[in-house]
Amino acid sequence: MINEIIFMNGYGLYVWSSFIFTLSSFFFLYFIIKFQLTKEQKKFGKKFRNLSSEKVELAKKQKTYRELLANTSVYKI
Repeated sequence: MINEIIFMNGYGLYVWSSFIFTLSSFFFLYFIIKFQLTKEQKKFGKKFRNLSSEKVELAKKQKTYRELLANTSVYKI
């Protein structure tokens, strides 16, 4: 029973290698996107800290600010 699932009438090598390639590609893309998001959030935080107090208050009222940084430490400035 298990051998039939693994070998799949001789096509198991192709099926399982394709499956592993697809899963590894998804994980690779996930970590790249997560890394880029973290990098952009840090860059935004550095720019945000350099604003004057009036501009900071104005930025905090904007919808984009609340959506992007609701779960980061920059939000607690």
